[in-house]
Amino acid sequence: MAFSIDSKVGELLDNNNTSQVLEKHVPGISKHPQIGMARGFALVTAAKYSGGLISPEVLKEIDSDLRALVN
Repeated sequence: MAFSIDSKVGELLDNNNTSQVLEKHVPGISKHPQIGMARGFALVTAAKYSGGLISPEVLKEIDSDLRALVN
């Protein structure tokens, strides 16, 4: 399975490799108080409601790292 910013936040958090990518770019995201609400959304969608926590630039970097993973 290939991962990208179109993957659901929950799927990304539940996978060790992809959760490390998220933590690299957004430290503490897995423990954020509102992360539970985002689990069912694609990361690109959740980013729109992150209050600037996940900027477009960071989103591009995350997408690049996720797509580079070999599953």
